[in-house]
Amino acid sequence: MALIKSISGIRGTIGGKPGDNLSPLDIVKFTAAYGSWVSEKSNNKKIIIGRDGRISGELVNRLVVSTLLALGFDVIDLELSTTPTVEMAVKAEGAAGGIIITASHNPKEWNALKLLNHNGEFINAEEGQSVLQLAEKENFDFVPVDKLGTCTKDDSYMQKHIDAVVNYELVDVAAIKKSKFKIAVDGINSTGATFIPALLKALGVKEVITLNEEVNGQFAHNPEPLPEHLSGLSAAVQKNEAHLGIAVDPDVDRVCFVCEDGSMFGEEYTLVAVADYVLSKRSGNTVSNMSSTKALKDITEKHGGKYFPSAVGEVNVVNKMKAVNAVIGGEGNGGIIVPDFHYGRDALIGIGLFLTHLANSKKSIKQLRGSYPDYFISKNKISLEKNVDVKEIFKKIKEKYKHNPINTDDGLKIEFDNDWVHLRTSNTEPIIRIYSESNFETTAQNIARKLMQDISEVM
Repeated sequence: MALIKSISGIRGTIGGKPGDNLSPLDIVKFTAAYGSWVSEKSNNKKIIIGRDGRISGELVNRLVVSTLLALGFDVIDLELSTTPTVEMAVKAEGAAGGIIITASHNPKEWNALKLLNHNGEFINAEEGQSVLQLAEKENFDFVPVDKLGTCTKDDSYMQKHIDAVVNYELVDVAAIKKSKFKIAVDGINSTGATFIPALLKALGVKEVITLNEEVNGQFAHNPEPLPEHLSGLSAAVQKNEAHLGIAVDPDVDRVCFVCEDGSMFGEEYTLVAVADYVLSKRSGNTVSNMSSTKALKDITEKHGGKYFPSAVGEVNVVNKMKAVNAVIGGEGNGGIIVPDFHYGRDALIGIGLFLTHLANSKKSIKQLRGSYPDYFISKNKISLEKNVDVKEIFKKIKEKYKHNPINTDDGLKIEFDNDWVHLRTSNTEPIIRIYSESNFETTAQNIARKLMQDISEVM
């Protein structure tokens, strides 16, 4: 079906022919290329790996581990884990890098290799290109039998990650415990079903209702935490008279919330709320990608800071955060990046900070949402057939809207007075994403429909 190589890693559907899908041959080839790249950079022979709860996770894990051992690496396998946990473990273990086996929000037939550097951060586009070139050449140098690496399993990092959240200076466990929250959690049949309830317990939350808690990769619904996929969580919040609901994606680097009446807090507003709290404690700048709500800019300026946009992709957000010394950043998909915690999207620290903010506000989650600017983002996508020339499509769209302000740093972002639309190819799926924002929901939807029509006409 698809094999996608981008700054978000090597991602594809399981099965099919090598080169077209994420086949066993492709897994070995790209793992060997990554290992070869690491060897060129450093003499450090330690690599951290972990996986989400996908059906194919164990299969991919065995291929990845065996390939790394054949290159002479010593592997620490966290087994069932989360993306941010593996990122933190790379730094904690002083490893040369890491591989996270997860396709994030993609459906169950997908899997991927997310590639990390020695800082536990995603490799950048230039580094990724070097890995791809090594894969293309297939000029790998495997070690002789007496120099094979070793594999050690380590299941201690869930607790280490949770302890780090509990002990983070801006997380107020006493305030959370005092609030006596009842919380429903959608674990989407992946590692969030174990990590999030354990975190909530450590934060002093005694009443937790967990949905889709069996970690079997048979996702109960589309795993992307969007409103249309969270009807079950919404119903559970209302049925159990919970204070709120929490949804994460399969690798637990994104988080969104459901209000007590079953309505959506809005994944775009996860970062807005957390930033509001962090900025109330620390003055500074913020960053989000250019597909995210302008509400973050409003909140940042209210606190006296400056907002900066970045291209889409976690590595791009992180690079911009470092450049402007941001105190908080992330993406409008519910990805929270707290720089002095670690430079990676992390649902666990996001939950700790959000619940602290909610507890200290003395408001219901619905009231908290009502305290923020009310913008609407319409999120849409168009599937791409093979050999479609996206550059030519964008060139014609740009010409059509040449009298509007246009940003081409990442696809096309077109401004219409106070509204905007952002068109870009996805790093994770063979699609064009069309995001539009306005003060009015119907206006945002109409802008998106118009651009989708324009794209269809060009295609």
